[in-house]
Amino acid sequence: MGRAFVYVILGGGVAAGYAALEFARRGGYSRGELCIISEEAVAPYERPALSKGYLLPEGAARLPGFHTCVGANDELLTPKWYKEQGIELVLGTKVISADVRRKTLLTGTGETISYKTLIIATGARALKLQEFGIQGSDASNICYLRNIDDADKLVTAVILKDGRHLPADMVVVGIGIRANTSLFEGQLMMSTENGGIKVNGQLQTSDSSVYAVGDVAAFPIKLFDDDIRRLEHVDSARRTGRHAVASILDPSKTRDIDYLPFFYSRVFTLSWQFYGDNVGEVVHFGDFTSSSPRFGAYWVNKGRIAGAFLEGGSREEYEAISIAVRREAVVTDMGELEKQGLALAIQESQKEVPDSGLAVVGKPTYAWHATAGVIAAVSIAAIGYWYGRKRRRW
Repeated sequence: MGRAFVYVILGGGVAAGYAALEFARRGGYSRGELCIISEEAVAPYERPALSKGYLLPEGAARLPGFHTCVGANDELLTPKWYKEQGIELVLGTKVISADVRRKTLLTGTGETISYKTLIIATGARALKLQEFGIQGSDASNICYLRNIDDADKLVTAVILKDGRHLPADMVVVGIGIRANTSLFEGQLMMSTENGGIKVNGQLQTSDSSVYAVGDVAAFPIKLFDDDIRRLEHVDSARRTGRHAVASILDPSKTRDIDYLPFFYSRVFTLSWQFYGDNVGEVVHFGDFTSSSPRFGAYWVNKGRIAGAFLEGGSREEYEAISIAVRREAVVTDMGELEKQGLALAIQESQKEVPDSGLAVVGKPTYAWHATAGVIAAVSIAAIGYWYGRKRRRW
């Protein structure tokens, strides 16, 4: 018993949805030649909604409203869309083993699915407290947030059986994720430093018929002299998914991936963006005290801007700091940089520079996982400041 496809996308997260959209726009496959295999019972969706709009007490986001690819202001890929495009959704299906040499996948029901080209989009799983030996961490009221079922539990978890709400201030547990690589360990080259499947600039693994995208992929960052990084951010999943398909369908015209590391998030009324690398000396700037704070930081390494963070910026200002990092703007005086603050990035963005010949499709936005620690620290500080102000007003 089994099925055969030309192209198989293993995993039903964000990367899978964006890969499917790229396939549909480029063509290169016939009806029934492409499938997505997912453990979840629904088509790929924008996972960030689970920690934001899905949890709202009123007007909460619900499917089909946040299927991919609305997160990038693109098409809404409902199950009907996949059917119209001739893409088969194999949902609620767990793959229990993979044979890269034979190009087969074995499901939990005993079905064998074969492929000619495989895109691994298995993502990552949330680390659990019991993995660290924490007593009581298996309690039923400890929740994890990685999929819709988790979000549904989280919505009701803070309400007691008698209807009372637990009085509390704020509890945040963030212990990270681990890439889902187990199916391919011993078969594909892994990145021991990053815990992911190692790929080249085309997102191709050590086996030429297999590609890896999203949280599970560890790929070279040109800005960091091709240092291998594994990225844990939704924009990473979106863009690597599309780039891999371009590499598969049009390899002669697809250059190696070249993205600027990027991270963004929102907490209450605060929103920020980070570009680059958190290495070197940090210089802070801006207004931390107003009701509408706008502040930021630069990371300076070897006399050049290696990273930049900005809270409360406009689209043009965020673009300016990304350009300053991309160009590795020169810094000769740290004190002057602190005084200039955002002005330096704006000035840099207004300079004319020769065309480097690099092909960048869309905005070069990618985050790598270590950056999350930096942003998390800033997040906690920002939330604490905001929350403290609110408490004084109540």
